[in-house]
Amino acid sequence: MKTTLSALALTTALTVPGLALAQPVTFTTTLSQYGGDGAYLALYVTDAKGAYRGSLWMAGGKSKYYQHLSDWFRATNGDLAQINGITGASVGAGQNLTITLDLADALFDAGYELHIDAAVEDMRDSPSEVVLPLTRDGAGKPARGRRYIASASYDF
Repeated sequence: MKTTLSALALTTALTVPGLALAQPVTFTTTLSQYGGDGAYLALYVTDAKGAYRGSLWMAGGKSKYYQHLSDWFRATNGDLAQINGITGASVGAGQNLTITLDLADALFDAGYELHIDAAVEDMRDSPSEVVLPLTRDGAGKPARGRRYIASASYDF
């Protein structure tokens, strides 16, 4: 029941912020100078057991490339309904992606994690390139990516 309520809180916080205890959270992802085309990025949340709980943002507009965001694609079974209304352009090398979303307070300090998958055309895919525990203490503390992401962070 707690998992169901948390999943509902995530969904509600993104679609109807007034109905859940939520606050604006700014996510910043800075890409390294990797020397390729724009990166596709999937930002999504998993619970303490690693189960997918929801998508926050998709950077990149051509759905035929979403399969290369393999952890996200596997978690959602490629269901494009997971990203309706939350997509934007791919992000070029050396550029920033900054988005602000209302997230349910229940997601913080409860074992949830932010995952960022990355993929670049004609280069290696990078599933779960960054994994950040969603904690109040972790706010403002950047984490390094493994391949394309120089840093990723969130702040209130």
